[in-house]
Amino acid sequence: MKLTITLGLALALIVSPVVAPIAAEEPTAAAAYSPEDIRSLFFDAARAGRTDLIDGLVEAGAPLEARSDGGHTAFVLAAYSGHLDTARHLAAKGADVCAVDGHGNTAQMGVAFKGYDAVAEYLLTLDCGVDTRNRAGQTALMMAALFGRAAQVEMLLAAGADPETADRAGNTALGLARQQGNEPMAAVLEARGR
Repeated sequence: MKLTITLGLALALIVSPVVAPIAAEEPTAAAAYSPEDIRSLFFDAARAGRTDLIDGLVEAGAPLEARSDGGHTAFVLAAYSGHLDTARHLAAKGADVCAVDGHGNTAQMGVAFKGYDAVAEYLLTLDCGVDTRNRAGQTALMMAALFGRAAQVEMLLAAGADPETADRAGNTALGLARQQGNEPMAAVLEARGR
């Protein structure tokens, strides 16, 4: 028999007993867990949208700007996972809202890939540069066009994203939409590019 444990179940089994004593400021509870354990739990809480656990984990020693193995901060993980309340909470605590992951992707790029429109709208209020590029020279607009995120394409264009920006391979958002066969998206980008 194969046992499958979901992240939610893992958090219920592991995080709640760990964080509850930590949040209650029991010094021996925090000392029982390594900094790496606390950091890992911090990333899990951000991914799962467990805003209620964030403060206790930070108080227990999780650095707000710690990086996962993939180079993600908790803020980026919360945004990538569609957890707007958690992302807002981390921003209010002072998280770097313009942080990039190990590939140079911003949170805005991640939500363009994942399709979280409410998070995308919030991120546009944070003044992180609408045309920021990742290591491949791609922008959030390119990712939104590539993955057919029409609402995000409109948001990004309204925020001033340049539809004529090309990545290192020479692709523009319009070119990526056409490569995907998304002619309605291509029409929007073509109209805005002129």
